[in-house]
Amino acid sequence: MPESSPKRPGFATRAVHLASRMEGGLPGEPLNVPIVQTANFRFDRADVYAEVINERAEGWVYTRLGNPTVAAFESAIAELEGGERAVAFASGMAAISSAVIAHVQAGDHVVSSKAIYGGTHGLMSGYLPRWGVEVTYVDTNDLEAVRAAMRPGTKLLYTETIGNPTLRVPDIAALGDIAHAAGALMMIDNTFASPYLCRPLELGADVSIHSATKYISGHADTIAGVVIGSAEGMAPVTKTLHVIGGALAPLNAFLLLRGLKTLALRMERACATAQRIAEFLCEHPKIECVHYPGLSSHPDRDLVTRQLDGSGGMIAFEVAGGLEPAAKFQDSLKLIAIAASLGECHTLVSHPASTTHRQYSKADRKAAGITDGFVRLSVGLEDPEDLIADIAQAL
Repeated sequence: MPESSPKRPGFATRAVHLASRMEGGLPGEPLNVPIVQTANFRFDRADVYAEVINERAEGWVYTRLGNPTVAAFESAIAELEGGERAVAFASGMAAISSAVIAHVQAGDHVVSSKAIYGGTHGLMSGYLPRWGVEVTYVDTNDLEAVRAAMRPGTKLLYTETIGNPTLRVPDIAALGDIAHAAGALMMIDNTFASPYLCRPLELGADVSIHSATKYISGHADTIAGVVIGSAEGMAPVTKTLHVIGGALAPLNAFLLLRGLKTLALRMERACATAQRIAEFLCEHPKIECVHYPGLSSHPDRDLVTRQLDGSGGMIAFEVAGGLEPAAKFQDSLKLIAIAASLGECHTLVSHPASTTHRQYSKADRKAAGITDGFVRLSVGLEDPEDLIADIAQAL
């Protein structure tokens, strides 16, 4: 009988080992990727320097253009996401902005989800129109509305794996088909899911983006972003990085590699705790509505089970009474911190209407499903019982 092909290692195994990998070849290599903390790289000959900086030969020249520690992170995250190449940035918004700018020009058209991160909405509504790029906002869960919005000049279809902050889950494969039929790229922000829960490139997306500050880092000690896709699709993203800047620092890349090693464990814990908290909130009389992909009541539950390997660590809920009760609830929390970010060890709470989605007009917030009483909770690694007790006393 023919020998069976070796079983592919699981995600956690690959994450630990990929995050420790660095090209070398000498005996006694370090178990952790070293921090190559330098701006410049020295050459003994000018002609070799010229070959490398003109990309006719491999090598390192200047850390804005490439760095061994950063390259190790890019290689690891590309493989975990199922992509050919990754390009790392100094922030999530640097990654999103560069990915979009790299693929559009004046006269082009973009179709975007109407419920996206506020910073991305700011780029779409405040900057792309200045540069002659028109943006149409749609509910990307309404496939007919997406089809109707596509035009001959549409270059990008943009959405999020798990919407920020509404937690809606779009049909990635169907959106990819719609985009490709129109000759456009399907671009998706995978931050809320992380590559542990979802790999959009394997489902039909062309470009996957992360604010690596969040789950990939996991410790709230670095700011970073990353864009993943095909080698061809990442070539213009790399050129945009080289021209505009926003390069990831070597120390930050080291911290992201450290975060990848524990990503699976952290996501498993966050998902399990979030499920318990969501179920508790569903039974509380002061909560009008709970949005969590792990609940049977979630409108996209079928897509969640098909596309995600878990329901995520983010919960959204609406406090009865609107703005003032929602504010009082947050002020009454003792263990859970009011903070801007997500995906770290601490459990964090925020009020999107006045913080992360302040760039939206009131009408746009309403259209996106973000009410005044809407609260976003990023579940951390504390004991579930302590988090539920804190929420109960605050309510």
